[in-house]
Amino acid sequence: MNCPKCGSSKDKVLESRSNKEGTSIRRRRQCCDCGYRFTSYEHIERKPIVVIKKDGRHQTFDIGKVERGIRTCTEKLPLGQGEIDNILHTIEDEVYEVAQSNRNTISSKEIGEATLRALYPVSPVAYVRFAAVYRAFDTLDQFISEIETLRN
Repeated sequence: MNCPKCGSSKDKVLESRSNKEGTSIRRRRQCCDCGYRFTSYEHIERKPIVVIKKDGRHQTFDIGKVERGIRTCTEKLPLGQGEIDNILHTIEDEVYEVAQSNRNTISSKEIGEATLRALYPVSPVAYVRFAAVYRAFDTLDQFISEIETLRN
């Protein structure tokens, strides 16, 4: 691991910690030459997942697209970066689990539903915002129906 400040490849690990799901390891490091402290992350390298879109097109799964949707629906809500990261890890783990049983493919609908399941316990408001775009609400009655379903 090269130091981001001086470029030296000599460092020592000060602390290692895995996330709750066990899918990544966070390491605090210190450069032996300049003393700069930095963080590195290790993730399991997985086979690429193919997403089957509504129109039948195929795309490689990109958690960044899900993240942009989540950032949009959580904008101006009191959610920290850690909570958003946890939501993303939950979704990503579910996507990989489902895709493994389907020859590394998953539908965009399954990704949308996984996102809704991950959002609801954290923020019902973000859930409704995401559902409005994902399910293409175009009438007030659709919003009311979704909110009534959440209340029950």
